[in-house]
Amino acid sequence: MSKSQSSDEGVKRTVRITLWALLGMVLFTIALVPLYDVFCEVTGLNGKTATSAQVMSAQERDDTRWVRVQLVTRSGTGLPWRLEALDQVIAVHPGEIAQARFRFTNTSDVRSSGRAVPSVSPSQGARHFRKMECFCFQEQWLEGGESIELPLVFQVDPALPADIQTLTLAYTLYPMSEVVAQGGYRE
Repeated sequence: MSKSQSSDEGVKRTVRITLWALLGMVLFTIALVPLYDVFCEVTGLNGKTATSAQVMSAQERDDTRWVRVQLVTRSGTGLPWRLEALDQVIAVHPGEIAQARFRFTNTSDVRSSGRAVPSVSPSQGARHFRKMECFCFQEQWLEGGESIELPLVFQVDPALPADIQTLTLAYTLYPMSEVVAQGGYRE
């Protein structure tokens, strides 16, 4: 085998190894998002809350303490909607079922859809915040100029650590990507 053939074999081997490494990195990157979601769901870190209705706990209500639940709303870019918490602070006993009201308003003259994405802070409290009924479980459609009020029914788990006396539930309103790509809903 000549020196140039040996050199060509080495280059080919290096290219193959590099391509396999690149493929591995791409696959790992794709897998990170679902793995991160599972990690957040299991640990309750990053303030992520459940994305579907949770079964109401039959736990006893803890009347010895109060937890303040602050409700904060934000609108993401690209959606001409306004989201406001009609009840901005609610004091609840852990284990108590509570309800808050939110108003969605489409400020444009075009029918569109959006979804509210929740986040709880401090992040250690996310696993102790249970939503039984929430507008965040599905996308919302509003006609141009329409305004609706929707409830949030929730419970704070009595297992919430005693040093956490305030939970902040923040909803960020985002447009549905397919609707944005089409420039609004058209029937």
